[in-house]
Amino acid sequence: MANTKSAIKRVQIAERNRLRNKAYSSAVKTLTKNFLAALQSHGAKPSPESLQEVQQRMASAYSKIDKAVKRGILHPNNGARKKSRLARALKRYDSNTASAAS
Repeated sequence: MANTKSAIKRVQIAERNRLRNKAYSSAVKTLTKNFLAALQSHGAKPSPESLQEVQQRMASAYSKIDKAVKRGILHPNNGARKKSRLARALKRYDSNTASAAS
């Protein structure tokens, strides 16, 4: 256990920051899952409304990832990789629906 006043304060600050980081990480995971679920439902029944929902969820996931990177919760390469995977998933569904339509 910490003995000095400053060490005790550092422990408290580290705990506060850990909880904040955990909240951001959790939000990124949740928004990613929401995007993938919307993408899957759009793949099952393509419609302009479902495509708009997919794009909205992708934008919110991108925004949260960018904020996490800006605050130092995610490494920039990690954030770029997550965004790339979302874009690749969307592109995969778009190419599948385009080939199925023709």
